Amino acid sequence: MEQRKLDRISELTRISRERELTAEEQAERKALREEYLAEWRRGAKQTLDCVYVIDEKGVKRKLTK
Repeated sequence: MEQRKLDRISELTRISRERELTAEEQAERKALREEYLAEWRRGAKQTLDCVYVIDEKGVKRKLTK
């Protein structure tokens, strides 16, 4: 995710602590958060796809769901 989008999420959070966000700001923050979480999940899945487990017999297997 682009740094400017992360900065905007932080800015909206900071504003929300000072005053109530407008409907447009709330929608923008929600969309940015969803985009951030989708990207985070994609990265976590890629990492877990590369994880192998070694069982008690020493056999190396891919991590399953």
